[in-house]
Amino acid sequence: MFGSVSMDAMNSALDALSLRQRTIADNIANVQTPGYTARKVVFEDALAAAVADGDGSVTATVARSLEPTREDGNNVNLDTETLSNVDTGLRYDLATRAIDGKFTALRTAMRSS
Repeated sequence: MFGSVSMDAMNSALDALSLRQRTIADNIANVQTPGYTARKVVFEDALAAAVADGDGSVTATVARSLEPTREDGNNVNLDTETLSNVDTGLRYDLATRAIDGKFTALRTAMRSS
C-alpha cells in the first residue's frame, strides 16, 4: 500500500502543491517589487504521465510566468495569484483527505484482523 502508485502520486501532489503555495506567497509578497518576474509551479501533466506509466513519483518544476509585464518590469497579477492560491488550497485539502481515507481503510483492516 505504501509503495503503491496512488500513494506515490498523492505524495508527489502534496509536495508540488506545497511548493506552489510557497511560490504564490513569494509572488504576492513581491507584487510591488520592480523587475520581479512571477514564478509558477507545474507538475500536473508530468504527474498524469507518470501515473499512466505506472509510477506516481514526479518532481514539480518552477518556471517563470509568461504574463505581460508592467512598466516597472513586474508581471505579478494579484487576481491570478489569489485565484491560484484558493485553487491550490482546495487541491491540497482534497489530496490530504484522499490520503486520510487510505490510512483509515488501513486502520480498519488492521483492527479487523
